[in-house]
Amino acid sequence: MPRDATTVGEVMLRGNTVMKGYLTNEPATTAAFRGGWYHTGDLAVWHPDNYIEINDRAKDIIISGGENISSLEIEEGLYRHPQVMEAAVVARPDEKWGETPCAFVLLKPDAAGVTEIELIAWCREHLAHFKAPRTIVFGALPKTSTGKIQKFVLRERAKALRS
Repeated sequence: MPRDATTVGEVMLRGNTVMKGYLTNEPATTAAFRGGWYHTGDLAVWHPDNYIEINDRAKDIIISGGENISSLEIEEGLYRHPQVMEAAVVARPDEKWGETPCAFVLLKPDAAGVTEIELIAWCREHLAHFKAPRTIVFGALPKTSTGKIQKFVLRERAKALRS
């Protein structure tokens, strides 16, 4: 990849400190280690100073009307709203666009009267309009015992919202 801070590629690793594979899951190991490199699934740009900046996970990219939308970019926009405590964005199936962003948001305890329309407008002010979520679901986000948001659960919830 060129070190131009704009070209997006997948982060791949190899070396003596990289895992050998997934325990008792040979198909996943084979897929992850194609070509002798460990494919992380992270999408990033490479900067001229040799740092990489992770943009998103490949499986979290939302393809809406042929445009790639980073769920991480939308989440960062939502986190800038003063009343948002937690946010996660996943793809929601859409008949016209293929997928559209669906945001799951937990508001701060003192948040009063923040609506779906207000948060969508906030995103449109701070992001390209096509990146703004079309749906906002309020409430607690499902997490693992270590506090990681379970996006696979949210993907299923977003599919269930399909009209």
